[in-house]
Amino acid sequence: MAAAPVGPGAAFFEVLDRHRASLVAALRRGGPEAGAQGTRLASRFEDSVGLQMVAHCTTRKIKSNSLKSVKKFALILKILSMIYKLVQSNTYATKRDIYYTDSQLFGTQTVVDDIINDISCMLRVPRRSLHILSTSKGLIAGNLRYIEEDGTKVHCSCGATAVAVPSNIQGIRNLITDAKFLLIVEKDATFQRLLDDDFCNKMSPCIMVTGKGVPDLNTRLLVKKLWDSFHIPVFTLVDADPHGIEIMCIYKYGSRSMSFEAHNLTVPAMRWLGLLPSDIKRLNVPRDSLIPLTKRDQGKLDSILKRPYITCQPFWRREMEIMAESKMKAEIQALTSLSSDYLSRVYLPNKLKFGGWI
Repeated sequence: MAAAPVGPGAAFFEVLDRHRASLVAALRRGGPEAGAQGTRLASRFEDSVGLQMVAHCTTRKIKSNSLKSVKKFALILKILSMIYKLVQSNTYATKRDIYYTDSQLFGTQTVVDDIINDISCMLRVPRRSLHILSTSKGLIAGNLRYIEEDGTKVHCSCGATAVAVPSNIQGIRNLITDAKFLLIVEKDATFQRLLDDDFCNKMSPCIMVTGKGVPDLNTRLLVKKLWDSFHIPVFTLVDADPHGIEIMCIYKYGSRSMSFEAHNLTVPAMRWLGLLPSDIKRLNVPRDSLIPLTKRDQGKLDSILKRPYITCQPFWRREMEIMAESKMKAEIQALTSLSSDYLSRVYLPNKLKFGGWI
């Protein structure tokens, strides 16, 4: 039998262990870090949950006797009838399966996705309760074992190959891990580079997850399940640009399109590990490795700064202000200008050992 990977000594994880203890204490107090489990509607934003639906918001009526909305009404009824059959037979289908039942009628996959989201919101139930699953695109690696709904035993390893995030997160059981932390990596390329650099083994025990950009529902559900099950510190590694910050906010606070299900998807205790805009100057990253902000970037940054949850994150605000002042952004790969393995050998280990998160 192969020997289990050996990571840093216990002293390396002292700061991480103290951070975890503070998170667990906050959970017991029911404080903002707790990640409340309630299903009630909130006023726009709750620090313990994330973005929430408002009790009285603008609604749109879809009528069967209106030429403008009759097709949408018919499509909603068609998908509702399919959901009814799935629930009655206790079977599941993906959004893609539903689209291909009559692709000419639906036109595009987006039409199906939007209607399913509308139905989930209207009925105030999670999408999985409709027996509709999303095809997963995320990957997971590290110190984690679990059993899938069909009985398949999955052992995520620290090797060069990751495991696909399951399509039915609700169905997985018997999760086992000794991980000290969970690292969410924005991009697949960075995730793979960390695997190639043997980062998982060197920092073992840990778990790494990537949603390959904007995370799909299953990746978000998995991160939430891991947090609820083990209460280990959750960190994000994203590009120092508005798009990366947006992705990080989705994991931590949720998205507007899924705000009705924020309590099942968000991890408010998550922390921003890197790449911080302040790190760029601190590490003397060469200017030719940076990229000027576009008008679209500046608009996105302004929009994020105006969001209600940023008032609860003064350190995040300061980092975004640094980006706005410099008018520059940087991808994680900019760290390779310092050395090819700087990210895995120096940057992340130092951040984790000395508490370099916000």
